[in-house]
Amino acid sequence: MKERIQTPGAPQPIGPYSQAIAVGGLVFCAGQGPLDPETGRLVEGGVAEQTERTLKNLGAVLKATGLGFEDVVKTTCFLADMDDFKAFNEVYATFFGDPAPARTTIQAARLPLDILVEVEAIAART
Repeated sequence: MKERIQTPGAPQPIGPYSQAIAVGGLVFCAGQGPLDPETGRLVEGGVAEQTERTLKNLGAVLKATGLGFEDVVKTTCFLADMDDFKAFNEVYATFFGDPAPARTTIQAARLPLDILVEVEAIAART
């Protein structure tokens, strides 16, 4: 049975999808971006600032499921420009401990709302 996860601590979906779906022992988090959940506006700054807000939003979704970054087993990260990879990694590393989750990072031709970064995750309830 699927359980829909919704929290005001992360931006509300801009389309027909859930912030996360829990099924069995897994939680599938939709891609989060750098929108301020209170204003719905894109945070100011470059990829570092956008990555920090994106991961805070992801953290809010995880928290709504009773999980945290330490429970994440896989992320998929989308960058508008792979030249931002180093700056993205520097911020990303501050959110995930050791062992870091498995990860795929992709340069996307264009992301929703022309954001610079988006991160989706799969977490495990143990």
